[in-house]
Amino acid sequence: MISWNDFKAQQPEIARAGADLLYHFGVGLAFLGTVRADGGPRLHPMCPLLTGAGLYAFIVPSPKQRDLHRDGRYAMHSFPLDDNEDAFYLSGAASHVPDLRTRTRLAQQFADERSDLAVPPPDEEEHLFEFQVQTAMLTRTSGHGDPHPQHTIWHAA
Repeated sequence: MISWNDFKAQQPEIARAGADLLYHFGVGLAFLGTVRADGGPRLHPMCPLLTGAGLYAFIVPSPKQRDLHRDGRYAMHSFPLDDNEDAFYLSGAASHVPDLRTRTRLAQQFADERSDLAVPPPDEEEHLFEFQVQTAMLTRTSGHGDPHPQHTIWHAA
């Protein structure tokens, strides 16, 4: 598993296209799949944050937050688009980031990205996680119903 920054260095085209899909709506939006305590899947929308250092998210107090503290395995998928079925998927492991300087910097980025909505920075109950990348898949299509989508799949060594 590697950081988003290392992934971006190794696979710049996939990372650039993936970032564009994650931020297609102006802020980071994705679905996050986690592992419940009974081993089953859990899926919720969330707001990823891409920085020069990595892929992060503030996770509100919730079963999803508890899942990530207990078992950091995740799957992340971009939101669907209106005009095609292009998509970006990641999987790997997330870890809690307790560092106050990193948290403060990313909380400000989160608020800045949503300044038009006057969203405040995340509070301390929203835990910051960094998402390491094990697998990535970029799907490109010619539109809805494309019978031949083009998948580019990458796995960490």
